[in-house]
Amino acid sequence: MASGESGKSGAAARDMAGDAASPWGDALAELAAPSGGLNIAVACVDRHVAAGGGQRVALRWLGRRQDRRDITFAELADLSGRAARVLGDLGLAPGDTVAVMLDRIPELYAAALGTWKAGGVYCPLFSAFGPGPLRARLEIGRARVLIVSDELYARKLAANRDGLSGLRHVLLVRTDDGPLPDGCLDFRALLAAAEPAAAADTRPDDPAFLHFTSGTTGNPKGALHPHRAVLSHLVTGRTVFGLSGADVFWCTADPGWVTSTAYGVIAPLACGATLLVDEADIDPRRWYAILHEEKVTAWYTTPTAIRTMMRYGAALARSYRDNSLRVAASVGEPLNGEAVSWGQKALGVPFLDTWWQTETGAIVIANAPGQGRRPGSMGRVLTGIEARVVQCADGAPVPADGADTVGELVLRAGWPSMFSGYLGDDDRPGGCFREGWYFTGDLVKRDGDGFFWFVGRADDMIKCGGLRIGPFEVEAMLMDHPAIAEVGVVGKPDLLLREVPVAFASLNPGFEAGDALRAELLSFARQELGASMAPREIHFIAELPKTTSGKILRRVLKAKAVGEADSFDSLPNLPPCPGRFDDE
Repeated sequence: MASGESGKSGAAARDMAGDAASPWGDALAELAAPSGGLNIAVACVDRHVAAGGGQRVALRWLGRRQDRRDITFAELADLSGRAARVLGDLGLAPGDTVAVMLDRIPELYAAALGTWKAGGVYCPLFSAFGPGPLRARLEIGRARVLIVSDELYARKLAANRDGLSGLRHVLLVRTDDGPLPDGCLDFRALLAAAEPAAAADTRPDDPAFLHFTSGTTGNPKGALHPHRAVLSHLVTGRTVFGLSGADVFWCTADPGWVTSTAYGVIAPLACGATLLVDEADIDPRRWYAILHEEKVTAWYTTPTAIRTMMRYGAALARSYRDNSLRVAASVGEPLNGEAVSWGQKALGVPFLDTWWQTETGAIVIANAPGQGRRPGSMGRVLTGIEARVVQCADGAPVPADGADTVGELVLRAGWPSMFSGYLGDDDRPGGCFREGWYFTGDLVKRDGDGFFWFVGRADDMIKCGGLRIGPFEVEAMLMDHPAIAEVGVVGKPDLLLREVPVAFASLNPGFEAGDALRAELLSFARQELGASMAPREIHFIAELPKTTSGKILRRVLKAKAVGEADSFDSLPNLPPCPGRFDDE
């Protein structure tokens, strides 16, 4: 392993972004202002207007009820400028956080781009979370402004508004004409009345967006990304998807996921493509029709969505095979070879797997068109990224150079979209960055042709349909119920979602295990955590299995969840690297 300063992610990325010999050098020259400033909103919208492309369609929005709206780059520049003015007039200071919890509607994109123009930090929130996780993220993110639909606000946050002392303003996107709730403003009315503001002169290392990622221990952590991340989005948009102004790009990610920010907002707009936005939830018939009728050329979706479409059968898909797709890709969890091949048979193009994390900010490994592909693999490392597979011997990471040797995937720090640090857990970055390398926590192997293959997680994160669920956060909420003495949460394999959370609980005296209490606990969890994070099953046990140091033996719980013996011969027995946060 090369030596270097631990955790110096910002300095390393500045060096790489400014290196004319790197793939980021050309991108920086293309996007940076003459003063050296860099602003994501300007890179995505205003520069296209300045180049004479203002009348091209930037955003094509499809509503749930067949409504439709085309927004040009000029109109999006005006709309985002108005949003920036609204935020500035409310006292938003550079670096302040604007939390946004909206469906895929035009106001979502006005909020994101407007926040960047105002010099703020865009923090999208996953609307499926319950009140508890949402409060935690608003507090850790130090949100000053919340832009949210009136329905979600009333259902999830209104009752707890007083407890959010740092939240100064709530802007509602309204669905009815009733009276405004106390302490709230009408976002659409404010936009209509505002004059567009010029973009702030942000620097490449200024903070731009914040996404939360949960760990196996501790609170959720906000991974903070700077404006220079747009360099990675521009480059990967072109190299992985081949995007240009002639493309119609569709990303199906939920607005709360980093995929939506990176590839559902920034990358296609930075490349000058038309971004297709569908407000509705997954519906295979609707999706096939959209691919056909909207002439989508590049599509980014998830294995969960692909499996759902596969369940409807290839015959339905083939009836829409007359489409314009030239590339389709997947993200969120490993994509098996069957799904890759199904895309070729049903839609005329294979689904190409890609790999990245919230912390990496953009794709770093992919089965990119023209670079070969290996169904079932993560792909090859992209140009400008250096990746290795390491194992820990005597407490030190050692490169695993042999083909098909399993170890932890590490990346040399310095690509532009690499996160700057965590909010909510100041100790964690020291465990992720060591000697100039970022430790991903993913166990992989690399074959003789340079393709990476996912093996498992080095920690106990639960990957549920692309959503990363930290066991600790679920356990902490369940412990608020008076019946629970101790609880352990693990992932159980699921054909559609890959994994679902299940809980094992021991009870306090005076509570009786049974179906009635189980139903009560499941209902409590869904109310507090939301349906996506809540356990699907709760099992009562007398005592949780633990290590000699008192930590939960999750591997034993996981074996119980799947009904297997406590045997893990299929996975490598790798000692943890120093600084990582393991349960044993």
